[in-house]
Amino acid sequence: MSWALFLLALHPEVQERVHQEIDSIFGGSDQPATMQDLTAMRLLERCLKETLRLYPSVAFFGRTTSEDVTLGGYHVPAGTIVGIHAYNVHRDERFFPDAETFDPDRFLPERTAENSHPYAYIPFSAGPRNCIGQKFALLEEKCLVSSILRRFRIRSHRTRAEQLIVNELITRPKDGILLYLEEREC
Repeated sequence: MSWALFLLALHPEVQERVHQEIDSIFGGSDQPATMQDLTAMRLLERCLKETLRLYPSVAFFGRTTSEDVTLGGYHVPAGTIVGIHAYNVHRDERFFPDAETFDPDRFLPERTAENSHPYAYIPFSAGPRNCIGQKFALLEEKCLVSSILRRFRIRSHRTRAEQLIVNELITRPKDGILLYLEEREC
């Protein structure tokens, strides 16, 4: 969630589009978001997906091969542990042109179809052992981020280059993320 707020703070033009989307859903109301409201937040969902592409919660995970396979011309016997580095996969220009750019619109349906590979986007892992809570996680994040953006404009204290990353068990910001919140007039 902090990464999403950070990227929106760095891209005020995208943040403004999200504000417009949220305003069109809620108007001036302060009522809690309903499931229908959350479903209508299509741009915010694309922003969250793009954030997870750039900063996957788990940057590296392992899987054990269940059968002999050939990967990149190498024989990998069954029972071998294979490391998957989602952080690097998500920056592969073959699947994500201009991969370092924050571009939520790359998740528009018409754009995802053109460069799709079933394992190019794996913020929640993939296959039979993927995260069973991924839909809930996105709904929860939409709910919280939208509630912040309903009330505030966000600016960042640091640039992406200045914001250091720590990849331990999860991808987290070194020394936190410093944001400025400015109350919005709704």
